[in-house]
Amino acid sequence: MTDKTTTPPVPVTGDKREGPTVALRFDAGDVLRVERLGDYGRIKAGAGNAQVSLGLVKQAAVLGSHGQRIDPEASSFALGFVDSMAPRDAAETLLLAQMAVIHQATMMMARRLNHVENLRQQDAAERALNKLARTYAAQLDGLKRYRSKGQQVVRVERVNVESGGQAVVGNVQHGGRADGQR
Repeated sequence: MTDKTTTPPVPVTGDKREGPTVALRFDAGDVLRVERLGDYGRIKAGAGNAQVSLGLVKQAAVLGSHGQRIDPEASSFALGFVDSMAPRDAAETLLLAQMAVIHQATMMMARRLNHVENLRQQDAAERALNKLARTYAAQLDGLKRYRSKGQQVVRVERVNVESGGQAVVGNVQHGGRADGQR
């Protein structure tokens, strides 16, 4: 294969910080060469070590898109999403990468659904789109729970206290019993 170089996408926002992108090309031996461009600081910090960070970039580089073996825009989109969500640790970094890929697949299936030619194609595209959309929603919920460390907030909107009654205002914590006490 010839030496084919693809250029990274042009930044759309006026952000002074240049987010992470990749330039991809195949060399004479048909080996994919990945050039990291932009600021990878958030991804590196979230990944926790160089192996996770580099692995994520390599996985994003071979992501491709419909009809394209490699697609620097799709790869840069996935990396940009991870970067913009500012992962706090390796688990968040990898979950965010999965979310970016699921989002891209969801959008591809939505496009396919809009161009079906028969009922069989429509049914298959609808099922796949529905599964992908549910997966993304579950991932988002999982990220939310992970970031909140499982803490639930209960907000009382209205309290009625009748005459002679008492109301507690403030934080109430329920302590557990130790050693099986009743």
